[in-house]
Amino acid sequence: MPAAEQPLPNNHHQNGKEPAAPCRTCMDFKSWSKQQRKSLSTSAGTASVAKAGSEGEVTAHRKADSSDDRSGGSPPNCPIDKEQLGRYTWGLLHTIAAYYPTTPTDAEERNVRTFFTSLSKLYPCEYCAKDFQQELKEMPPETKSQHALSQWLCRIHNRVNVKLGKPEFDCTKVNERWRDGWLDGSCD
Repeated sequence: MPAAEQPLPNNHHQNGKEPAAPCRTCMDFKSWSKQQRKSLSTSAGTASVAKAGSEGEVTAHRKADSSDDRSGGSPPNCPIDKEQLGRYTWGLLHTIAAYYPTTPTDAEERNVRTFFTSLSKLYPCEYCAKDFQQELKEMPPETKSQHALSQWLCRIHNRVNVKLGKPEFDCTKVNERWRDGWLDGSCD
């Protein structure tokens, strides 16, 4: 749930204890990488000694996991950045909504509401989490059916897309995109 780029609201991460450091879940890969290069250049002497001892291990791990899809982000086998976190999270959320029961039980409705509330408190990008908490206050999850939940999530996602200057998704095609596959057969 990435929100519009803005500074962190305070000097601490989600847990409120660790000092806020520019982290990959709060920045896109290019900005984070640039910031890391700056901080590494000040400690180049100690880094070169440590690098020499572990270079072979790092190369082996990268080769073993080179199939990871990072389209435009960080290299394979590296922590994901804010853009990837958002994309993968939306994929998970839409898939959960796509397979939500047509007629959920009271317990299933409670569980999905609890899930969204918990996600908004645990999401690693702090300002994204706060933005999602506000969205949940303004538009609580609609949990009466698979259709209602999928449409609600699509509307929430579109609100975030507008904030980010991204195009909105046609919510009439949400099940085609996340559950059934495109009508043209391209997913078969």
